[in-house]
Amino acid sequence: MATDMEIENQVNTNQEVMKKKMFMKKLILLVNCALLSIGNTGGPMVMRLYFLRGGELVWLSCWLETGGWPLMLLPLAVSYFFRRKKDNRNAKLFFMTPFLFVAGAILGVLTGLDDFMYANGVKLLPVSTSTLIISTQLGFTALFAFVIVKQKFTSYIINSIVLLTMGAAVLALHVSSDRPNHESNKQYFTGFFMTLGASALYGFVLPMVEFTYKKSKTRITYTLVIEMQMIMSLFATAFCTIGMLVHKDFQAIPREARAYELGEGSYYVVLVFSAIAWQCFFLGAVGVIFSASSLLSGIMIAVMLPLTEILAVIIYHEKFTVEKGISLALSLWGFVSYFYGEFKQIKRAKQNLKSETDIPAASSQV
Repeated sequence: MATDMEIENQVNTNQEVMKKKMFMKKLILLVNCALLSIGNTGGPMVMRLYFLRGGELVWLSCWLETGGWPLMLLPLAVSYFFRRKKDNRNAKLFFMTPFLFVAGAILGVLTGLDDFMYANGVKLLPVSTSTLIISTQLGFTALFAFVIVKQKFTSYIINSIVLLTMGAAVLALHVSSDRPNHESNKQYFTGFFMTLGASALYGFVLPMVEFTYKKSKTRITYTLVIEMQMIMSLFATAFCTIGMLVHKDFQAIPREARAYELGEGSYYVVLVFSAIAWQCFFLGAVGVIFSASSLLSGIMIAVMLPLTEILAVIIYHEKFTVEKGISLALSLWGFVSYFYGEFKQIKRAKQNLKSETDIPAASSQV
């Protein structure tokens, strides 16, 4: 039988392992929140710059949203290098299973369709309007997360969703007459419903990624998450490539670059930065799902939207109305509410873990 000292050592070891796992999970979450924030603000701003300065190719714009997928080969190569160093014989090149590959391919095509609808919205609508409509994604994500992955709603999550939704509603107060002069009503409403469709579709994709992880019967590691996102981006890019070929966008790129207002060199810089920013967005989104949940990913996307409004004011000289200020305050309040609830849940989980690990030690002394 184990002695009291052995039991105590085992308990301490288990606690140390749990602490290391929790630390790594928090670190991964923070890194992916940062990536999501960079992509969520940089992606729309760079895309809007492309259209404002003479860009017209919608399929090229949606292609750029996932066309940076080869960048993920770098972290995958680093991960494989460390696996080879640790175990040269049994190091796997990829962890992707057939189920995850097929699921990633289907979700990738849906993502490509979402990219196309969103690119149309950014082209036809002002930044403030498209941002407002995309804010509804949080509601769609919450709804689909509740239906698909049985997401439990705490009072803090409900409060956060209400505050972020109110922030979006406040923004609606100043967009009643923002149709650009050069656009017809048909074009304006096409952009409106395209953006709303993109919001609903990505609100569906996020919980489906989480659902896929749960149904895969595979140990989900961060390396596998990157592989999954690479497959999704690859098929999304393939979907958009077909659209570019049909609409002959590849032949139009050199001509559009020469006529670009900022210059031919700046044109290609804009394209490259757009691809990098959007890749940060998608990689951060699935990383947050891995570290926490699809709902948190949706909340992170929603809370950054008012900051996009502020950047539009600074860079594109849009008016910063009182409504935008109130919306920003409500969104930040919702963000704090969510993380305060998460903090309380983590604290409660630590207390439960401590009480559970104290039971064996107490029993051994009887």
